[in-house]
Amino acid sequence: MNGIYKKVDIVGTSTVGLSEAIAAAVEEAGKTLRHMAWFEVIEQRGGIRDGKVAEFQATVRIAFKVER
Repeated sequence: MNGIYKKVDIVGTSTVGLSEAIAAAVEEAGKTLRHMAWFEVIEQRGGIRDGKVAEFQATVRIAFKVER
């Protein structure tokens, strides 16, 4: 993995679960970022509505290779 990498934070959301929130963040980032290499889950949290879990949220740090 030679090269220079940059990291960006993306928040993915899902009403299904954390895995889906993470996947949504990576997939959406892939629409505009090229050369993605890895991700880190930085935070996990959720929204509550009427006393029940309504949404899962995951802050995902995505690294991508910088083009020259």
